[in-house]
Amino acid sequence: MADVRAWLPWENPGDFLRGMPAGYDVDFYAGGERPASLDQVEFYVPSYMGGGDVLDIVREMPALKVVQLQTAGFEHVQSRLAEGVTLCNARGVHDASTAELAVGLILATYRRLPRAVRNQEREIWPDSYDEVDDSLADRTVLILGYGAIGEALERRLTGFECEVIRVARRPRDGVHSTDELPELLPRADVVVLLTPATPETTRMVDAKFLASIKDGALLVNVARGVVVDTDALLTELRTRRISAALDVTDPEPLPTGHPLWSAPNVLINPHRGGASTAFAPRVARLVRAQLERYASGVPLINVVAGPQR
Repeated sequence: MADVRAWLPWENPGDFLRGMPAGYDVDFYAGGERPASLDQVEFYVPSYMGGGDVLDIVREMPALKVVQLQTAGFEHVQSRLAEGVTLCNARGVHDASTAELAVGLILATYRRLPRAVRNQEREIWPDSYDEVDDSLADRTVLILGYGAIGEALERRLTGFECEVIRVARRPRDGVHSTDELPELLPRADVVVLLTPATPETTRMVDAKFLASIKDGALLVNVARGVVVDTDALLTELRTRRISAALDVTDPEPLPTGHPLWSAPNVLINPHRGGASTAFAPRVARLVRAQLERYASGVPLINVVAGPQR
């Protein structure tokens, strides 16, 4: 039996994966010039945050059986796939990085670290400490979209002496339903968005949602930019009634001159949630495990669409 043809986005996949599993012929592809084996590839790992050319090429792969993403989000790829192709996401890979960033954005906003950076650049030592920074201790953090990353975030919040409210689309033990948001939002000092981008979640954080948040609350978006209605958020930020810390925006990338850049009470981190040293070893373990499973006929994990769903 011939080896399975795989396309991987690393020039030395054996080094990256700490050994290439047996049973594969591998070509490197991360955009640009295509390998000659386009009509043979069965297992494809697109490059992380790859552009349209890296994703659209799946339409031209007649032998394609599996696409393994390096991202937790998968909606941007699902619509491109032919029937019969199994799509797997990177659930678990980004939990640590995204949870760490969410905590970092909260603390940076509460302890006004962006102002400290600006003061350092200008060599300013404040004359007075009359202004008291906010503390995460004794605050209530609502996690909207409570799943694996939400669990990782709660573990990191445990030591900060704050209360956590868990919310997901469907209720379960200890987790509220999104139907309860009208009653829950006014209780939250911090609202962390971790929901996927779906038709149901697109712009769910609208004017009504934001109006339900208490004065002085902080909105943290480490989900997807389209979850938030940008115009509604801008309206609230301009009143300085609430604050926001955003890893993602709509539109994205945020163009020069967009009003979000200069809005008051907002901290923008240009989509770096998964970009940490925790990413590479975790994605390497996942991809290697998936390659081993596919070669040996064992069901894949993290399947989000396709025949193995």
